[in-house]
Amino acid sequence: MKKKVPVFKSDQELEDFLEQDLTDYIDLKQFKTASFEFLPKTEHVNLRFSKPLLAAVKLQAKKLSIPYQRYIRQQIEQSLIENPQ
Repeated sequence: MKKKVPVFKSDQELEDFLEQDLTDYIDLKQFKTASFEFLPKTEHVNLRFSKPLLAAVKLQAKKLSIPYQRYIRQQIEQSLIENPQ
């Protein structure tokens, strides 16, 4: 079982706490993969979707708390990684 983070009475106590090894306070099962977009988005694409498909895309994006256009781009990128030519 992981240790609970104590309540701090001052900034100095918090700074001192953060100087130690925090391995016992971290639950690695809660970590999620993060991805970063480094390249500028300079090209435009115009797509037409049916209303139900766009609604489904927006719903999935909302569940992930990301804009739907980013969700579409991530899905395309993921499919290219999984199925390279």
